[in-house]
Amino acid sequence: MKEKSKKVMVFGTFDGLHPGHEFVFREAKKHGSKLIVVVARDETVKAVKGKPPRHDEKTRLEEVKNSPLVDIAVLGNPGDKYRVIEEFMPDVICLGYDQQAFTDRLQEELKRRSINAEVVRLKPFMPHKYKSSILNGKDIKK
Repeated sequence: MKEKSKKVMVFGTFDGLHPGHEFVFREAKKHGSKLIVVVARDETVKAVKGKPPRHDEKTRLEEVKNSPLVDIAVLGNPGDKYRVIEEFMPDVICLGYDQQAFTDRLQEELKRRSINAEVVRLKPFMPHKYKSSILNGKDIKK
């Protein structure tokens, strides 16, 4: 149920916004009134995916900021990947259905940092069609 005072946070590379990303934003927003999107740094994407993103972090950040579904868009922190959570203190953290990076220790880090955020795993939206790894190499438009 949506509560007006809840802040919701999602994380991702967002290397060319597509309907799957927009689905994540819409679904996450159902958990609160303010959607905060953390865009992965180029160095983080390379470390996690083994290759750099197609678009640099500033381009990806601007594209996310331009989404009418997003209230706040910020770049992640190099080094301490969980610091941005401390900075914004979200009530809910929504994870993509296949999101693995930095999620294995998420609950432990939240507890260690005294952050009382609910963690929600979102359902997929046509993953056979709208998954960045499938779309990679195509010019993706909204």
